[in-house]
Amino acid sequence: MTDSPIMLKQAIPYIRMYKGKVFVVKVGGRVVGKREALDAVVEDVCLLQQVGIKVVLVHGGGNQATELSKKLGLEPEFVAGRRVTDAKTLEIAKMVYGGSLNVDILAAFRAHKTDAVGVSGVDAGLITARKRPKKLVEPGPGLEPVEVDYGFVGDIEAVSPHVLGALLDAGMVPVVSCLGADAEGGVLNINADSVAESIARALRAEKLVVVTDTEGLLEDVADPSSLVSYADLDEIEELVKAGKLSGGMLPKIEACVKALKGGVRRTHIVNGLKPGALLREIFTNAGSGTMIVEKRERQKYQSAELAEAVA
Repeated sequence: MTDSPIMLKQAIPYIRMYKGKVFVVKVGGRVVGKREALDAVVEDVCLLQQVGIKVVLVHGGGNQATELSKKLGLEPEFVAGRRVTDAKTLEIAKMVYGGSLNVDILAAFRAHKTDAVGVSGVDAGLITARKRPKKLVEPGPGLEPVEVDYGFVGDIEAVSPHVLGALLDAGMVPVVSCLGADAEGGVLNINADSVAESIARALRAEKLVVVTDTEGLLEDVADPSSLVSYADLDEIEELVKAGKLSGGMLPKIEACVKALKGGVRRTHIVNGLKPGALLREIFTNAGSGTMIVEKRERQKYQSAELAEAVA
């Protein structure tokens, strides 16, 4: 976000619109792992909080878990891009997600004089999950499906967000790691995108923002200039059918779609490696990444964009 008074004037209507609303910001491990990028994203979140927006930050950390696994002599196992979590890998996930990464993020908030509290899905019954059952998975194109036991990987059954509401009402930023537990207290590793969208739905958040290391949704993954600035659910479905969504982008898109269908008004995917990208996406019509909305919200957005251009 620039210091230009013109940009500040552009932001004022958005600040009025979003004051008192809840945003859920999910930050991927590739951003968390770069100190300067993490600091820039945290600074943006602190500014959102200063103008009256309530923010819950959810973080991943798959890269860091993989790195620690290898240092400890454990080779991570993936099937069709999904991590298998055995007992030893679960201990690493607890150390990384609920420990070192969460503390690093809290330290960044402290450096920016903003109160933040680290929680996991285990805290105060925030996330109740069940162990993912064995399932048939195609390990790759043209390969025969195999039965996969994902181990201690959880699928979310319920979210009880009262602990987050209490922290938000107290003026704090909850920093949520992607661990949950079943009804008997068994700890489970949960996909961070799923955690973020489930929390966004439970809090009836105004926005879910996925902060990653790419520009957003690209029509051609090999061409950064093919950024899709905004799309509605029908257009996303067409891209899926055309096979243009795959890899790490697919779970992010799925999270955005589930959030929208669950009552979240707007969802966004932005590049956290670019300073100020989060603020530009929220406080300007031009944005910086991809906005995914219901069709009626897209029509409202385009009408507002046209009015701004005429003015």
